Amino acid sequence: MPVMNTTTGSRGGYAKGRATQQEIIRAAILVFADVGYHGASLRDIAARVGISHPGLLHHFPNKAALLEAVLEYRDAVDEESFEEDLARGTGYFDALLNLVERNRLRRPLVELFAGLSTEATSSDHPAHDYFQRRYTRVVREQSAQLRERAARGGLAPGVDPEQAARTVVALIDGLQVQWLLSLERPDADRIDMAADLKAYLTLILR
Repeated sequence: MPVMNTTTGSRGGYAKGRATQQEIIRAAILVFADVGYHGASLRDIAARVGISHPGLLHHFPNKAALLEAVLEYRDAVDEESFEEDLARGTGYFDALLNLVERNRLRRPLVELFAGLSTEATSSDHPAHDYFQRRYTRVVREQSAQLRERAARGGLAPGVDPEQAARTVVALIDGLQVQWLLSLERPDADRIDMAADLKAYLTLILR
């Protein structure tokens, strides 16, 4: 009687489970981006993946847990490409411009972020703490980068690093919304997020 290779079997089951989780996350991105967190239905997401509602709950016990996984995925996509640029020796703000340019090809993730960041201003939203932490971290990180540049004479006169960092973050988020709205217009009228961000950085960086 043949002996089952339990190691191979368990690895195969794990890989299949991971693949299903990724399918669920990708489907959830589209649904959350389209109707928001509160309008999203786990049954609808499960149907898009082709699994049952209990099957989805096997991987994510509730909608808040799925939202957390979606946000982690979104961050991982951004951070991977950003860190790769930095590892190649690209300057911080050039890497930031590259990230904004890449987001032009990631419309669902941009829609997801734009919608959820607005929803999450409510303190009872499950992503409220995530966005609070994220904005604190990103502004602190960019402030540090700008202070370092200031120490080397790399900032325009009168530029305050903390204020400029908040402005850069606000500009990126605002440009994403304007870009999404411009997608229904002719190509000539569409927002170029990277070009507009670069124009502002040119004003403050030396």
